[in-house]
Amino acid sequence: MFKNRLVRRILLAFFSLIAVYFIVIFTHGYVNDWQPAEGVSPLSPTQSANQAIVPDSTLSFLIWNVGFGGLGAESDFFFDDEGMWYSGSSMVRAPKPLVEKNIQGALALLQNTKVDFFLLQEVDEASDRSYNIRQYDAYCQQLPGFAATYSENYHCDRVPIPLLEPWNAYGKVRSGLGTFSRFQPKEVLRHQLPGKYPMPDRIFQLDRCAALHRFQTSSGKELIVINIHNAAYDPGDKIKAIQLPYLRDIALAEYEKGNYVVLGGDWNQCPPHFRFDIFTPQLSKGFQQGNIPADFFPENWVYAYDPTVPSNRKCRNPYKKGETFETLIDYFLVSPNVQVKKVQGINQGFQFSDHQPVRMEVVLAK
Repeated sequence: MFKNRLVRRILLAFFSLIAVYFIVIFTHGYVNDWQPAEGVSPLSPTQSANQAIVPDSTLSFLIWNVGFGGLGAESDFFFDDEGMWYSGSSMVRAPKPLVEKNIQGALALLQNTKVDFFLLQEVDEASDRSYNIRQYDAYCQQLPGFAATYSENYHCDRVPIPLLEPWNAYGKVRSGLGTFSRFQPKEVLRHQLPGKYPMPDRIFQLDRCAALHRFQTSSGKELIVINIHNAAYDPGDKIKAIQLPYLRDIALAEYEKGNYVVLGGDWNQCPPHFRFDIFTPQLSKGFQQGNIPADFFPENWVYAYDPTVPSNRKCRNPYKKGETFETLIDYFLVSPNVQVKKVQGINQGFQFSDHQPVRMEVVLAK
């Protein structure tokens, strides 16, 4: 009798502590939840370029989700594996030497790749997951003479997952879109994308945005360059179905003004009609990647990608060629007055990120 009563009290105390723990972390998250302004907010470049006019010549672009420096080939990711409750055998954070290696790989690419525009996603600034290495500042220093803007889309004082490992929590995150150009933009706007995750996940998720850059061209028209990173962990693409019309309306409105429009980044969807498992069909079990609907943009808009090089690998395990599922979700979309000359995926063997860069050359039609 006494023993049963003691056991009940111990169990009651244990479950009470768990309840208090969850109440504290969700209350703290709710009270401190970052709420970026809805709609459009102006951004100021943190670094300037000397050239103000985009010339009448071939222009080159590179997109790359750098994976916050924490998702190189050696890494797996607990959220892709065991989920939000516990890490299992997966990494919550890659060891610091691996993060430093990945960032050095990104810096080397920036230094050795000659393009006019770099559109980067998941660029960390003072995040626990990347040991508070100020990646955006490092990329700015690697690109002197480039205009640089930073558009924050992930700001959380403490991401508490894995929920059953409070000693191993993901921690503080400051991250966003980094855009670098040889030309000085006339205007930079942060567009807060619509669509929200359900509660309480919303408190600790990204607040997705698009960074629109407006450049003056020698023809008198404007070049609109939009850096994007659309929703992930979005079953049924429900959030992306809200974000895509917003992006389409912006792009079409600019084109109707006579401007040139280039969107590029991590869409977290395959292009229309592209088979999500074309690279590794034998490994597709348990994976699914949606497509942008074929009729979503007018048919004379062009999706520019390299169908021979995967741009994304899944992170349930460290990367091994032939054993890791690969797909393509990073690409460009250009308006009809932008002629695509060349698109090339840069195959790095996913050494520095779970994404691979994609380079494009275009000519602006007169």
